[in-house]
Formats: sequence, C-alpha cells, structure tokens
Amino acid sequence: MMTEQKKQVDKEFKLSSWAIHNKTTIYVIMAVLFFYGISAYLTMARENFPEVKETKIYISTAYPGNTAEDIEKLITDPIEDQVKTVSNVVEVTSTSQEDYSIVIVEFDEKISVELAKQKVKDEISTETSSEDWPTFNGAKIEPNVFDLSMSEEMPISNINISGDYPIYKLKEFAEYLQDEIEDLSEIKQADIRGAQEKEVEVAVDIYKMMAAKVSFNDITSAISNGNLTMSAGNFITSEQRRTVRIIGEIDEPAALENFVIKSEFNNPIYLKDVATVSFKDKDRTTFARERREPVVMLDVKKRAGENMVAASEQIKEIVDEAKENYFPKDLKVTITNDQSDTTIGQVDDLVNNIIFGVILVVTVLMFFLGFKNAVFVGFAIPMSMFMSLMILNMLGYTMNTMILFGLIMGLGMLVDNGIVVVENVYRLMDEEGMNRVEAAKKGISEIAFPIIISTATTVAAFIPLGLWPGIMGDFMVLLPITLSTVLGSSLLVAIFFNSVLVSQFMSVEDVDMPIQKIAILTGIMTAFGIIILLFGGAYSALGALMIFTAIMLWVYRLVLRGWSNSFQNKILPILEGWYERRLRNSLSGKKPYFLVALTFILLTASFIAFGWSLSTQRTKVEFFPDNKPNQIIVYIEYPEGTDIQKTNEITKLIEKKVEDILYSDEYMDGDHNFMVESLISQVGEGAGNPQTDGGSAAEMPHKGKITASMREYKYRRGLDSELMRQKVQKGLVGIYPGVLISVEKDVNGPPVGPPINIEIEGDDYAELIQTAQRMRDFINTKSIAGIDELKIDVNKDKPGMEVLVDRKKAGELGVSSGQVGQQLRSSIFGSKAGVYKENGEDYDIYVRFNKENRYNKSALFNQNIIFRDMASGQIKEIPVSTVATQSNNSSFSAIKHKDIKRVVTVYSALAPGETDAAAVVNKIQAEMKNFKDLPKGVKIDYTGQIEEQNKQMAFLVGAFFTGLALIFFILIFQFNSITKPGIIMLAIFLSFIGVFGGIVISGSAFVIMMTMMGIISLAGIVVNNGVVLLDYAQLLIDRKKHELGLDEDDYLEKNDLFETIVRAGRARLRPVLLTAITTILGLIPLAIGLNINFYTLFTEYNPHIYFGGDNVVFWGPLAWTVIYGLLIATFLTLIVVPILFFLVTQFKMWLKRKTTSNAIAS
Repeated sequence: MMTEQKKQVDKEFKLSSWAIHNKTTIYVIMAVLFFYGISAYLTMARENFPEVKETKIYISTAYPGNTAEDIEKLITDPIEDQVKTVSNVVEVTSTSQEDYSIVIVEFDEKISVELAKQKVKDEISTETSSEDWPTFNGAKIEPNVFDLSMSEEMPISNINISGDYPIYKLKEFAEYLQDEIEDLSEIKQADIRGAQEKEVEVAVDIYKMMAAKVSFNDITSAISNGNLTMSAGNFITSEQRRTVRIIGEIDEPAALENFVIKSEFNNPIYLKDVATVSFKDKDRTTFARERREPVVMLDVKKRAGENMVAASEQIKEIVDEAKENYFPKDLKVTITNDQSDTTIGQVDDLVNNIIFGVILVVTVLMFFLGFKNAVFVGFAIPMSMFMSLMILNMLGYTMNTMILFGLIMGLGMLVDNGIVVVENVYRLMDEEGMNRVEAAKKGISEIAFPIIISTATTVAAFIPLGLWPGIMGDFMVLLPITLSTVLGSSLLVAIFFNSVLVSQFMSVEDVDMPIQKIAILTGIMTAFGIIILLFGGAYSALGALMIFTAIMLWVYRLVLRGWSNSFQNKILPILEGWYERRLRNSLSGKKPYFLVALTFILLTASFIAFGWSLSTQRTKVEFFPDNKPNQIIVYIEYPEGTDIQKTNEITKLIEKKVEDILYSDEYMDGDHNFMVESLISQVGEGAGNPQTDGGSAAEMPHKGKITASMREYKYRRGLDSELMRQKVQKGLVGIYPGVLISVEKDVNGPPVGPPINIEIEGDDYAELIQTAQRMRDFINTKSIAGIDELKIDVNKDKPGMEVLVDRKKAGELGVSSGQVGQQLRSSIFGSKAGVYKENGEDYDIYVRFNKENRYNKSALFNQNIIFRDMASGQIKEIPVSTVATQSNNSSFSAIKHKDIKRVVTVYSALAPGETDAAAVVNKIQAEMKNFKDLPKGVKIDYTGQIEEQNKQMAFLVGAFFTGLALIFFILIFQFNSITKPGIIMLAIFLSFIGVFGGIVISGSAFVIMMTMMGIISLAGIVVNNGVVLLDYAQLLIDRKKHELGLDEDDYLEKNDLFETIVRAGRARLRPVLLTAITTILGLIPLAIGLNINFYTLFTEYNPHIYFGGDNVVFWGPLAWTVIYGLLIATFLTLIVVPILFFLVTQFKMWLKRKTTSNAIAS
C-alpha cells in the first residue's frame, strides 16, 4: 500500500524522460518542424475570410420571350415537382421572371455537393426528356445545373479601359485582357461590361417583305441552308480516299445580301430586296462608368479555393505588360475594387498583432521567470504556431483572418503549458536544490498529467464548435480547429521540446553577462548589420533588425536585467507573501462562507444588470460585428420592364449625387481623396446584388449599381466610413419616386438575409401582393424606430401586352395560335438563322423587323402571315389583326416560391446607426398583433437575419453546455472525484460576473457570434487554471498523507489541510497569474485596435502606428469577452476555488465523522 502511494507521489513521466535522454533527435525534429512551419506560412494562400461552400444547387433556365406566369407554369413548377422528392433536401426556393427561371435546392450537411448536384441533374434530365418540355429555336430548353460559392460571385477586381477610341475598339482591348486573365488557373471568369457582343442582324422591311410575299420561314430557311459547310463523305478514286466537303459558309456578313430567298417563275428575290444586313452590337444590356466617364470594364471573379492575392498580383503583371507592349500609350487602364489590398492589409495587421503580442508576453515572462527562462517559454510560441500552420496547410486550409485570430487567441493559452513546466522545474531547482536533469524529470512528471488534462479540457470546450452545422459553421469552424491545433502543438512542445531545453540550459541564478562578451557579440552583430543594411538590397531590413537586437542586448544588460532581477527577488516575494496572507485570511473563521456568498450575490447581480441593460437597450444585441464599410454599394432598381436606357439615365443622376457626397471637401486633400479609392457604376448585366441575385444569369435592364471602394483604414485619417455611408443613404432617401434605392456595404461573414424580413405565403399571388402593400403601409403608420425603408420584393406593375387569338376565325382561315405567336416573336425578338464565324468567334445571325417597324404596333398587327395552303397549293396572306386582338396590361415582375408555396417578402435594412435587428423586429411583431383582415390561407413568417440569429444562438448555447459536459467527464477521469470537477465547473459560471459586468459597464454590444465564442473560449482557460491549482493541491495532500502514514481514504487534519491549500495556492500563483496576464496581453493589441507595422519599422523606419481597423471591429467583442471574464476568473481561481475546495473537503470530513460515529453507535 505504502509502496503504491510512494510510486504515485514520486511518479516519472516516461515521454519527457525519453526526450531528455535523446536530445539530438529532439533538436533535429525541432529544426524540421520549424522549416516546414515557416514554409507553410510563406506558401499558404491568403484570403480575408474562409470561403463558404453552400450545400445549395442552382437550376437556371432561360426561355426568352415569356412572362413570369408562363415561366412559372412551363419551367419552374415542373422542376420543383421533380426536385422536391430528392432525399436530403432541406428547402426549395425559386424565382420566375420574364424569360428566366432559377430554382435553388438546399441540401443538408449529410450529402456532398457533387452527389447533390448529380441527384438534381438526374431528376432534371427525367423532366426535360418528356414530350411536354418546351423548345426554343428548334431545340429543347436546357436547364443549367450548378453549385455556387459566394467567393465566385464577388468580383475580386474591376479593370476599367477608357480612351479616345470607339467602344468596339475598347472592347477589343478588353478581350485581349480577358483571354490573358482567364488563362490563369485562379480565375473563374472575367466578364466584359459596358460593351456588347456582336451579332449579324437581318433587319426586314415589313412592307417589302409583304410585297414580295416572303415569310420569315423563307428567310431563315434560305440563310440556314445557304450558310453551311458540311461533309459529303469520302470519294475513292485511283486507290485514294478524298474527303468531300461542301463549302457554303459566308466569309463576310454582306455576302448574305445575295442569298436568294425565293424564286418563282424565274423571278429571284434576293435578301437585299427585303432586308438590310448589318454586323453590329447587340441591343445594349450593359453600361459601365468610372467616376461618370464611360469605360469598358472587366469584372474579374476567382475560382473557389484559389489564392486571391496571387491572382491579383498576376493580373497586375498582365495589365502592366499589356500597357507596355500591346496597348497604345494614350489608352487609360485602371484597376479598381482590388480586394487583395484589403486582404493583405487585414492579414498583415493580424500578423503584426501576433508579433506585438509575443513581445508583450515574452517581456512579462522575463520579469516573472528571468530572461533565459522566458526565452524557453517564449520559444513555445513560434514553435507551436509554425507546427499549427504546417498541420493546417496539410489539411488544405488557407491563411485567413479566422486562422490568424485563432493563433492570437491561443497566444496566452499556448504559453500556459510552457509556463507551468518551466516554473515548476525552476521552483524545484530554486527551493529544493535539484540539478537540471533531475529537476526537469521530476518537475515535468509532477505536472505532465495536469497539463495534458487541462489541454484536453480546453480543447473539449471547442469540440462542439467543430461540429457547427450549416453555412455559418463553414465560416466559423476554423477558429476552434486552429485553437485545438495550437493547444495540441503547445502540449507537444511543452512535453518534448521544453523538457529538453530546461534540462540542458535552465539556471536559477541570472549570471552576470560579462561586458567584454556582450561587446564582442554586439560588435559582430552590428558590423554584419551595417554591411547588410548598406549592401543587402531587399534584405536591408535584416541588417536594421540585427543592429536593433544588438542595442536591445545592451538595454537588457544595463537596464532591464536589473529591473527583472529586482522584480523576481523583491516584488514577486512581496506579492506571494501578500497573496498568502490574503488566502490565509480568506480561509479563516467565517470569511470563507461570506466570500462564497458574496461571489454568488455578484453573479446574480451581474445577470440582473445584464437583463436590465438589454431591456433598456443600453446593451444592443448584434448578430455579427457591425463592420465599417470597405465598400459603399448603392443598388438601384426600377420596376421590372423598365428599358435599360431609362435605368441608365436615373443611375447617372444618382451617380452625380453620390459623387458630390463622397468627393466633398472634407474628404479631399487637394486632388487626392483620402477616403475613397474609386467610384464605378454598372447598369444592366453585373448590377445585381450577389446576396440576392447570386447564380442568376438573367438580364437586369431595370437595375443599376454604384460601388465606392474605400482606401485602407490606416489612410482614412480617423474618419468613419460608416458615417459616410449614412450620408449617402440620407442623401438618396425619397428623391426619386418609383425607384428602389438601397445603400449597403460589404458584409463580414456569410449571407444571412435582411435584418427585417417578413414572408407572406399563400396561393393567390395578386392577393399576397395586396396584403404585402397593406402590411407595409400599416407598419409605416406606426413610425417604428430602426426601420430604414420597407420594400416589397415583387409587384404587379410589370407592363405587358396581351394578345388574344380568335381560334374560330383563325381555324377557318387556316391559321393556328402557334403561327400567330411565332410571327410576332420573329418580328420583335427575332429568329435565329445560323451563325457567322470570324477569327474563331461565333456570331448569331438573327432575322427580325427593322427598328422602325419592330416597335410600331400598327406595323406589327397589320402584317400578313404568309404561308402556302396545303390543300390548294396557293399562297395565303392573313393579316394578324384579322385573327388576333391586343390589349395592354400589367403582370407580375416575378413570382417567388418557398417550398413550392408562392411567397411575397416585405423587407428592410436597418436605419442608419441602428444595429439591433431583434429589438426592431420585436417592435414590429408587437404592432402586427393589431393588423386586421388577414385573408384566409395567408401565413406570415419572420425570417432572414432573425431566423438565422435564433438558430445560431440555440446552437452556441447547446455547444457551450455540451463542452461543459465533456470538460466535466474529463475532470472526473483526472481527479476520480465529483467535488473537484464541480468546483472548477462552478468557477466557469462565476466568471460570467466579469463577462456580463464588463459588457454592462462598458456599454458595448452583445454580439451573438463573437461574445458566445468568447464565453466558450473562456471556459477552456478557466478550467486550465483550476486544474493546475487543484491537481497540485491534491499532490501535496497525497505527499502529506504519505509523510503521516495515512491511508488514501483518510483525511488530513483541518490545520494540515489549511496549510497544504495555502502552500498549493502560493506555488501556483505565478503560473495562474502568468496565464491570465499573457492571454490578456496577447489580446490587448486587438481589443484596443493598436496596429504597429514591424516590417516597415525596419525597412522604412516608420511603424505606421494607428488605432482601429477592420480586425478590431470584427474580433474586438470576442477579445473583450475573454479579457473581462479572465480578470474575474483569475481572482476566482486564486481565492474562491481554494475556499470552495477547503469548505467541500471539510464537509466531506464532517460527513465521514458523522457516518463513522453513527456506525459505532449502532
């Protein structure tokens, strides 16, 4: 029994002992890991946020010349009926609009995107193979089935080409760049905006056509049969096979004019007799401008998973080379909206935050542990980080802000294990006089299992987050993965690498560094530094760094070393003595009960204060951090059916207003705008909102978009781009009736829908739109604060023309409805008659009325339908107006479905300055209780951001408690006890005093995604400190029992227990304080937004210090949550946890005495 206890008290950890005895192997492994880690850092693709891969499959179908109702009936409904039965489908949504249908099928997480796409394709092919499926230009309509990444929808840059050249010439320059850029493996596509594709138009003169008794069919047949190259097989002669080819394709469009389209009685009618042939731009579907000057623009989009920064660099090289060697010198080519600059800026800022955090952490360690020991612990930081980057790179992840923040977050945690190892070995050498190797073996053996368990508990807090479902999970999951990887790496570093280093180099005394030795060392460093600085070229910064290091060595030797020794020899003992007195005082008499009661009162008070702060809206609830705009985007939308020329004219007016605001004097320094980098506009194609129009290939003649790209935060001279966006928003409110204008910004995180989104579901679409209009008017009368402008996503204002065919009369005259429809379609839209090939490009040949007659109602309806009567063989001419009548009407702009049901949405952004969507929606819901006369069968649902917010909040709360349960079971395994894990778990909840108290006092927002992540992270850190303290207390108790000869189940006397807990508290003061201080200092640069550029410090001798930026907005709430909680949790670990352990052990002693006395009495 005693032998077992001795073995348990003086245990040895074999892995560390093996490492200590095989130091050369460990040094080689360290060098290899360091090399691969640095390689990973240099080669990993940089991006702002991780790419989100949605499990959505898109089915887009173009069917030109049809209304929204026709598209719904002919295309959308049959597709939806097919795909709704596919397994793993979560939701089916669709939009049917003029000429176009898009159906979006969302799948659950259990199926891969590729398999989901294949399932949808199989169902679609079944539907399209049926006889009823519509045809166009003689072929069946072919739906396009594809998956989509949001990163492939957002342009990474715009290339603008302008100059004193005609549009077609500018387009040629753009096509040259397009070909070069699309050859890059990183680029998905580069779309040309502001210039049209060409076509061959055969513009028919209706009157000449009728006079010649020629039909559209005659013209299209003549062209398609005459413009043809085909093979006639092989001709064998003289034992040779000759391929016979009939060459009939035209060499130039003008050749069509001499095609004979009809020849009767030796009277040929040529195409030029009835039509004009021209090779021209198609009708305008796009306009593009840069600061109101027309440009031809390239919209460049990258492939999912590819390196944006590398792509942007290659694009710049292509543009520079083209300007140098291919383009004329007076051609202006600019690159705007380059997202790589923002990405590089944010990634570099986070890397600099990590460097700054490391400097702060190592400085603190130096004061607590001495310079050499601080280096041992500090070594764990780059080693753990490079190991983590190597692993993450192997797993295929990119270098993004999620991973970098994970490294910052792990900064304090990863030194934790190193601190505990080094501090414990240091204590054994200092207090018990052991040599290095013996102290390293025993010191690590004492705390090996506690640090393994504490690391496991910290990782356990993040395991549920690793199972985060849905699109939000794809976005956020990298944070727990990075933290778990960093913590795992730090554990390996502590057990293997730190054990070797301390066994070789640890010293208790900070031996004087001889002046002569320092002088030689710094002299050599300075000499090399000066040489590199003067002649190193690109590496001159390394020389500056060497000189700086030499200076810092002298600063340490002459100043910091003395301070550090004074802190360790004077201040730390005073601090430890003060803490010991406080702990003794807290454990004496009735004080433990008073302090525990006070702690619980504070916890209750913090919850009550937080509830009050929420109810009074002092504390706002945000779903995601409200970022400062890097882009201000104005979306302009006229009613569906508006001609692109009208949309273009209104966009020009709005552009002028926006430019006047963005380029006002307060943002200008001479001719330089220090806020706005570029201002570009698009009308028609490319003007959609990727969040709502993603995947849509529909033309958008009624839409415009103005994009203002901001300069990087550091160049904005402290001005707020959100206030600038609000100025634009206010400047455009209500000045253009009938135009929907929304002023938005680039969004952090995945799309979650509008903050205010009310879906109205039913069968009668006209009734739904009417209900939506009533609802919008009703809510507007209530003047609810926080609503920007309520809009309805569809309307019944789409202008249309209805043509009714008199079937009886048409039948009598031998004309069908199909003939009438085809005649009008050919007149207006045109009939495709083949293709013209030039320089490897194919251009459509379309036959239609000339412009004078195409939009002339009289010409259209008085034209003759010319055909040969099959019974008599005579040519018949029937005017369209004889068999059909027309009337103007209005139709639906679009028809939207959600899970097969028709749906209309009332939506709005939040008013300028408002961020709490839940509070605004709650007010709307309260008012909507008084909304009367809701038609039968109509349902209302509040969705969008609120729906997503509630879903994510539920998951995060579940993840928190699941993490706690995992932690609890691991602690039970470690302590073989319920009480100690219970005490540690209680400390997690008590740390809420700091979190909620900090939020209430500072008045900061409760950001659901970030604050909840902070609370979960905090749980792991609090557990870590509790484990280290209680495990050591238990070890001391076991040693005391062994010393007194007590059995394992026996309890120490109250006085011995008291002394043991005090001793354990004092011994663990340093690691607990260091963990808290290092974690807080690691996060402080990000929390306060302090940015220092260490690279430019040594290259330009300018650190470019500034406060704020995108990173602090996004990560600040998480950082502050951990800081607030940790400040309180540290006090709890050092005072309340020992008190609870003391009280619980006393209670167990009392219980044992009572049960023992009862047993004796009986």
